[in-house]
Amino acid sequence: MAAHNELGLWGEEVAAEYLQRQGYALMERNWHSGHRDIDIVAWDGTEVVFVEVKTRQSASFISPEQAVDWRKRRSLQLSVNHYVKWHNISRYRIDVVTVVGSPGTGTPQVNHIRDFRISMPYSTRW
Repeated sequence: MAAHNELGLWGEEVAAEYLQRQGYALMERNWHSGHRDIDIVAWDGTEVVFVEVKTRQSASFISPEQAVDWRKRRSLQLSVNHYVKWHNISRYRIDVVTVVGSPGTGTPQVNHIRDFRISMPYSTRW
């Protein structure tokens, strides 16, 4: 497995453990809709929470949340829409959990961004 894939899997595990410590119940991990996916689907006690996890070894070049670009936002929104319709969900939100660090290098830095806005920029391409 490529190193970046291993880092991503590690980051998702760190994020899942963090969410559980915060009282979230994990419903699904790596849910797929075609070639799109949702990293974590959780329940916070009042609503379903779709979590995008972004992991970086360092935040010096680009912060992990900046890596949720318009393509990823669109893909995530399409996946969430499919999940919501398939499971008939009325209350939900989308969060981003960023993880900075790498396995075996100490405690990773975790940042939880609640209710991440998916607003899409207007495109001039048709």
